[in-house]
Amino acid sequence: MKEFALLFRQPSYDHSKTPADEMKALSKKWQDWVGGIAAQGKLGSGSLRLSLEGKVLKAGGVITDGPFVEIRELLGSFITVKADTLEEATTLAHGCPALDANGSVEIRAIM
Repeated sequence: MKEFALLFRQPSYDHSKTPADEMKALSKKWQDWVGGIAAQGKLGSGSLRLSLEGKVLKAGGVITDGPFVEIRELLGSFITVKADTLEEATTLAHGCPALDANGSVEIRAIM
């Protein structure tokens, strides 16, 4: 069985302005979805939520504040899953709460 990274990209917005009850409901949705993958024995190393702060190192030693890209979405978090094929890993990505917020899930094999 291989491991795949599911990278969650979402529109850039300020979560600090989201009401507490909405954040609680969203957290529950994520926990239920990841829990469903874990219940199938398909969760890899776990899940990680990324900070909004960071740096980007580019060729030539250029360092910028980041993790900003020239699009209107950001990589918010990721998990690793276990699957036999890319297609199976893609099936596991269905139901991801990021999709409800006009986000996307990038599925990549871990080499």
